[in-house]
Amino acid sequence: MSGTLNKVMLIGHTGDEVKMHYFEGGNCIGRFPLATNDSYVNKSTGERVNTTEWHNIVVRNKAAEICEKYLNKGDKIYIEGRLKTRKWQDEQGKDRYSTEIQCTDFTFLTPKNENSPSDPGSQNISQVNTPADNSQSISPNSTNVEDDLPF
Repeated sequence: MSGTLNKVMLIGHTGDEVKMHYFEGGNCIGRFPLATNDSYVNKSTGERVNTTEWHNIVVRNKAAEICEKYLNKGDKIYIEGRLKTRKWQDEQGKDRYSTEIQCTDFTFLTPKNENSPSDPGSQNISQVNTPADNSQSISPNSTNVEDDLPF
């Protein structure tokens, strides 16, 4: 195979609010940390060990504005994107590296209270999300489609 692939898929909880940066020309960028958890049993002690991995998420333009509007600290979100490592120098002139997830697609997974007057746009979020978000895009009166699956 001669091609390459740089793809990341994460489901996690946001660690902070989206921090926005605006540029000349109307473009913007949003950044927020995402926590993913893992647990395993230590074979020597038999004790359960929980670990948290933090990821730096970067969203751009309209996607960043949507995240800033609807995403809160602690919300669960599905992120799809690619890895990007940036190199920079600190005050002492040492090379530093920062690895980020350049988000290309996302789906909000935390249910929003549709009766909440403070968040009137929560009912329309599924229109902004990817088609993969079947759980939010199916109406409550729709029939069960799972019986039609070929497997």
